[in-house]
Amino acid sequence: MHLAARLDDIGKPAWIALMIVSFIIWWPIGLAALAFLLWSGRMGCGYHGHMSWHERRERWREMRDEWRATRCAGYGATRSSGNTAFDDYRSETLKRLEDEQKEFSGFLDRLRRAKDKAEFDQFMAERRNTPPGETSMS
Repeated sequence: MHLAARLDDIGKPAWIALMIVSFIIWWPIGLAALAFLLWSGRMGCGYHGHMSWHERRERWREMRDEWRATRCAGYGATRSSGNTAFDDYRSETLKRLEDEQKEFSGFLDRLRRAKDKAEFDQFMAERRNTPPGETSMS
């Protein structure tokens, strides 16, 4: 029989005693024991105290897989709400917002180019007006 199963048979006092002894022996082992007790749910505390650690691990895997699926799906693959009128409105609005974002990015690019050109033209004008022997300090 494994040590964990024996300690589970005895209950929480055995786990607490193991944790205290492991802190006395060497503190990193004590921290590892504490982390294991909290992660596995053997102390029965925390948000999922009513679940076994096997159930909690399975639930965590399901949530992770769901998160990965939604993260990889992107905006174009949103789920249907069941209301076709709303789905059409949502897709039109998202397309309009994407178009506006592209237009605004183009506007910002043109604005940056115009500013850069104005600064360059000003630099060239100052350079032309400076006598050949002088250097500008700006």
